[in-house]
Amino acid sequence: MAGSHALVDLLRSWPSPPEAPAPEGAAAAEFVRAAVRHGLAGFVAHAVGQAGWELPPESSALLRRESLTGAARALQVKALLLRSLDVLASERVVPVLLKGYGLARRLYPDPLQRATRDVDLLVSRRDVPTATRALSGLGLSVRPSRDGRHAEADSHHVELEGPAGLVELHFRALAGWGQALEGDALVERAVVGELEGRRVKWLRPEDEAVYLALHASNHLLQRMAWLFDLKLLAEHALDWTRVVEAARGTELPQLAWYAWDAARRRLGAAVPDAVLSALAPPPWQRILAERFFTEPRLVDAELVNSKPAWVAAKLLLAPRPVAMARYALRRLETAARRLR
Repeated sequence: MAGSHALVDLLRSWPSPPEAPAPEGAAAAEFVRAAVRHGLAGFVAHAVGQAGWELPPESSALLRRESLTGAARALQVKALLLRSLDVLASERVVPVLLKGYGLARRLYPDPLQRATRDVDLLVSRRDVPTATRALSGLGLSVRPSRDGRHAEADSHHVELEGPAGLVELHFRALAGWGQALEGDALVERAVVGELEGRRVKWLRPEDEAVYLALHASNHLLQRMAWLFDLKLLAEHALDWTRVVEAARGTELPQLAWYAWDAARRRLGAAVPDAVLSALAPPPWQRILAERFFTEPRLVDAELVNSKPAWVAAKLLLAPRPVAMARYALRRLETAARRLR
């Protein structure tokens, strides 16, 4: 556990060096494993150097290997992203870049320091057929939907996969907890940007603050990289009044609270008290969130490894338990149909 705590200390203190000394022995090995588990090996390798920490040779070598492996994977994703942007531009479709390489380029010292495995693009619903055809020209094939007859209610993207990798073409920013964050309004409010000479769109900063928090909460905060993204985002100029308005506009404000509260408590994210007060769920859910999202449980990704605990957390923390229960029943029905 000492190594896991060292990871949190390093992330919490950034950009300053942590006061604690570098972990040693078994703690150092656990420190590196935790960094890898949470998709932060590349950044942690950078931060260890900035802090002047000297890890034991075996742990140092492992961190370097994992950092280089992650960077190589990120380069593959970047190549697919650029090719995707090119074919979409030929159809006059300019997507919003979600998460991944585009986010890392704007928040991290080096975009290859944050693990990424696929390309996430958001387009308006009317552009989905055109974008799907264009991306298919890259040798990508549409994966069959896993949502069965409930696809309209629970699906949020088209998955296209091939030798070059995976592209998730979103028409909703996300779907989960029995509800969805529709994409068209986000696309309309998005701001035009640039990536490697290509025209792209970014979510409006306040929309991005909400989206990243909702995405993290949808996955029960089981990757520290998602909380660290929020910490880094909070260091940029955000209009927190508009963040609150955007969160309330989704009708899922407490999901934003779970992530931003954990980012502040665990990693020291600069979130104003007034923001958390405005988004807070009922007291009993705040108490439950503190128990589900303790530092050890987050670092160990405990909920991922226990299906009963995952389901319990989803039901107990849901903004609308009835909607969540209906969603769970739909998933069970879909799973049962696959087994027939």
